[in-house]
Amino acid sequence: MTDSTAALPTGPSPDRRLRVLAAMSGGVDSAVAAARAAEAGHDVTGVHLALSANPQSFRTGARGCCTLEDSRDARRAADVIGIPFYVWDLAERFKADVVEDFVAEYEAGRTPNPCLRCNEKIKFAALLDKALALGFDAVCTGHYATVVVGADGHRELHRASDAAKDQSYVLGVLDEQQLAHALFPLGDTRATKEEIRAEAERRGLAVAKKPDSHDICFIADGDTQGFLARHLGTAEGDILDETGERVGTHTGAYGYTVGQRKGLRLGHPAPDGKPRYVLDISPVDNTVTVGPAEALDVTALTAIRPRWCGTPPAGPGAYTAQLRAHGAETPVTAELADGELRVAFAAPVRGVAPGQAVVLYDGTRVVGSATIATTTRAVRARG
Repeated sequence: MTDSTAALPTGPSPDRRLRVLAAMSGGVDSAVAAARAAEAGHDVTGVHLALSANPQSFRTGARGCCTLEDSRDARRAADVIGIPFYVWDLAERFKADVVEDFVAEYEAGRTPNPCLRCNEKIKFAALLDKALALGFDAVCTGHYATVVVGADGHRELHRASDAAKDQSYVLGVLDEQQLAHALFPLGDTRATKEEIRAEAERRGLAVAKKPDSHDICFIADGDTQGFLARHLGTAEGDILDETGERVGTHTGAYGYTVGQRKGLRLGHPAPDGKPRYVLDISPVDNTVTVGPAEALDVTALTAIRPRWCGTPPAGPGAYTAQLRAHGAETPVTAELADGELRVAFAAPVRGVAPGQAVVLYDGTRVVGSATIATTTRAVRARG
């Protein structure tokens, strides 16, 4: 494992003036990031991504380039900063690569992360490709993460200076080539969110007091199960306990995720009276299996489609892993074998669902990420 290189120069070619395309969602973070990039002397152009064919169908105030309100807020921020501003229509690409992928993953019994997919397919693929074709040097966003240049000249992705705001998990899909063209002006600040808002107010940005939203931007009312039902229809099935006994029914197995406790509507309480959790989802026979919390303990997993933020690991190694955007780190050993990432946990973890991303860290450095395919459960002792 290596020490943090957070003291090294950050971003792509920081010693020269860059042509920067600032992705402006209409929120405070991306506005301050664009302002900082311009203040640093870069030639900045703002762009708002129109990701919905019908922006009114997305929730008002949603964070993430989704509403007419957000587009107008982004334009006003660009005017205050004094940079050119455009709106780019990526609605069809977003629908295919993010929304349809989200629905297909749930239909297959997996639990996807649409923000991670958006970073991979939209902001640092479709947007970055277009930016480079137009002669820009880098794409700037309001993510809290840091790009540093290692001693060997390779760029690395590191956690933000303030771990409480760190967003490196959802950027773990970026490869070194993409990192070479990424700027995260907020990543090296230890300012609280209140201080970022105060900075926005000092700069005259009206978004300073705009509330954040952490919901999925393309689900207008925040009702994920209702959204999936509209796209996949309803199909009544059984909820089973560990013995195979029917303890309830559901209207679509896709509406559940491993580790879920609330909203199960079980007709029969557990014999011991303890809460039950979703253990498995089977789209083939449309069943959901529930059981006690300890049955969720996972000791190992296999993940597919690995993406590396630099050179892939040469062999087995000790790392820490993060399994959710705001989850804690846990010690693991991991190795790449036959194109799959195999991870073993030092202690059992719970709520690990196929479809989620596992992101590996070496200190503060993001090693890479992969999509969880299978898990190995701890053996439960029975009396």
